[in-house]
Amino acid sequence: MKRRSFLILTAAQLLAGAAVAQSSPPSLSVRQAYDGAKAGTLILVDIRTPEEWADTGVPVGAIRLDMEASAFEARLAALRLENPGKTIALICRTANRSSSLQRKLAGRGWRDVVDVRGGLLGNPGDKGWLAEQLPVTAYP
Repeated sequence: MKRRSFLILTAAQLLAGAAVAQSSPPSLSVRQAYDGAKAGTLILVDIRTPEEWADTGVPVGAIRLDMEASAFEARLAALRLENPGKTIALICRTANRSSSLQRKLAGRGWRDVVDVRGGLLGNPGDKGWLAEQLPVTAYP
């Protein structure tokens, strides 16, 4: 009886772990995003507002696309078409908006979009761009 309970518990844990792994959106650390942008293997897109860019600066190599702008989705789609085969890495302040947007786009079939964990300022689970002392440029 104990063996059967152990096997059932083990199977449940494996299934739960697989479900969590499948529900986690694709993501990169800030260091991986910086290295990829620097190498030209991905397109880093800062989706924050101009006020936020002015407060902290913009990650070096990032393209600024204000998520609140009316033409945001059209500009992001155009950027994707201009860079076939390249991953688009979304970054915001703490990775809340970027992870939400990544999931939304994945639901629309975009498989080439990832979230940059931690964003510019970091969050409880990840160091941010600034904490990792990665370079920024002033805005404007």
